[in-house]
Amino acid sequence: MVVATGFFDGVHLGHRFLIDKLIGEAHRRGTQSLIVTFWPHPRNVLQNEARDFRLLSSMQEKKALLMEMGVDRVEVLEFSRAFSSLTMREYIRQVLIGRFGAKCLVLGYDNRMGCDCHNTDELADIAREEGLDVVRVGVVKSGRLERRDANTGSISSTRIRNALAEGRVEDAASMLGRPYSLHGVVVAGNRLGRTIGFPTANMQLYEPLKVIPAPGVYAVYVNIPFGDKDFQGMCNIGYRPTVGPSNALTIETHILDFDEDIYGLDIHIHFYKRIREERKFDSLSALADQLKADREQVRHTLARL
Repeated sequence: MVVATGFFDGVHLGHRFLIDKLIGEAHRRGTQSLIVTFWPHPRNVLQNEARDFRLLSSMQEKKALLMEMGVDRVEVLEFSRAFSSLTMREYIRQVLIGRFGAKCLVLGYDNRMGCDCHNTDELADIAREEGLDVVRVGVVKSGRLERRDANTGSISSTRIRNALAEGRVEDAASMLGRPYSLHGVVVAGNRLGRTIGFPTANMQLYEPLKVIPAPGVYAVYVNIPFGDKDFQGMCNIGYRPTVGPSNALTIETHILDFDEDIYGLDIHIHFYKRIREERKFDSLSALADQLKADREQVRHTLARL
């Protein structure tokens, strides 16, 4: 068994480079590839910021992405305070070797495991002492990061979360290798959009811990179980300041050239570009005029993809 272990949040291009090495090494040895991952995220268990920490992928999404890549097995371990007390050597000996029969360990440039792990070189040395072959994988960089990220260019889940928090969904996509997406169910709203000619599908996320991009208007593609195509859309994330003060963040999408009842259906939103920030308008008619301009910009943006 050839094993890689980590949280793999988002299964971004850095992860994919490592996973390709994992699968290739398993094929070369004539054995299976295994990803050992965890739930919940260690930061949700061990750090004070747990209430505010958000993820790039649900466990269901992560497992699907890994299996689509060709990984033979994905095992999910419960991450608890007791589990976090395992030393690096105990984790390798008891879990990777003892439980899963690992023979080879594929390590990323920043892999960490065990409560006493200081660096990846130390981890590799101990893995070899325990009888594992070790394959090292280097850093993966992106050439499309904004200047603020250009000092390193390295791809990481943290950098992707930061990009989404600033509305830079194109940068996030360049590191993920695909557009960032949200998955949920269409729920009833107040139907105000319909009164000004812009009916919206209001989304309730299946995974409430997912990162939500910064408030604003986005050009998106929408996947719903309605027909056999994806639809162009204009997604607004925010607090709807024109309507009145609210502390509730909403995710509502106007699906272009579409006016069907889809309440209760699954909906996937794939983010391509932020059109503008959210802002307050003096009237609903002023908002409607801006939405018309936004819609044309969305059409133009998505037509160029």
